[in-house]
Amino acid sequence: MHAFTRGLANDRAAGNAALSLPFHNGGTEGVNTKTKLLKRQMCGRSGFAHLRHRILLG
Repeated sequence: MHAFTRGLANDRAAGNAALSLPFHNGGTEGVNTKTKLLKRQMCGRSGFAHLRHRILLG
């Protein structure tokens, strides 16, 4: 239990920053999710060039 509370105390500044600052990485995560979805849909259908083309156009 002591290790858990020490960990919370160490991460307090990060938690405060996450709740009080307007910055987030939602856009980046959305692009990553879309890229992974396209990759899974195309699994083995064509080469990297076609996958790259779909990602850049989409």
